[in-house]
Amino acid sequence: MTLNQLSLSLQFGKFDGVAEHRAVLSRHKVTRWIRHALATDAEITVRIVGAEEGQQLNREYRKKDYATNVLTFDYTQEPVVTADLVLCAPVIEREAKEQNKSLEEHYAHMLVHGTLHAQGWDHETSEADAEEMEAYETDILQELGPALQRLSQRGGGSYQSGSLASRIRCGPPSRSKASDRASFSSSLRGLTAASPAGRGCGR
Repeated sequence: MTLNQLSLSLQFGKFDGVAEHRAVLSRHKVTRWIRHALATDAEITVRIVGAEEGQQLNREYRKKDYATNVLTFDYTQEPVVTADLVLCAPVIEREAKEQNKSLEEHYAHMLVHGTLHAQGWDHETSEADAEEMEAYETDILQELGPALQRLSQRGGGSYQSGSLASRIRCGPPSRSKASDRASFSSSLRGLTAASPAGRGCGR
């Protein structure tokens, strides 16, 4: 299977327990998970944040005052996908425990999910769209190996009814203009620079 190319920037914010999340999210793993979900080449920034930063971004960009598991900011879908994915570590960790999944499994799932959003997939537009996206997501997880294949088999039904991705409280693609990426990515870089833990991540 030939996978599309990915230029990845992997960032970590400053939050309690960041070392555990770094250990799970090796650059090799994150790259592999995202590439399996790509239909074209991509330039993607993945930032792992704490609850405070996650809530701040969700409030600022979606006007929702809580920390959610994954936020997708998509800028272009062709000829190259460009996007930022922000995952909130405490939310991911809590959901993994609630759903009896390993932290690695849930991160893989959320990164695949966010990457699909970055390419225009949306499960909130209609039930048919939700079913189509879930089916594709399931196929991707099965391609990633036995552990994630077991994860894909825990579902059954649509996003709305409690299956594979039903409890994803994700931020849908922001449909940001390409020109917005510089300011948002600059904001991420600024947050990273201010965080001692952030300097060791990314390229």
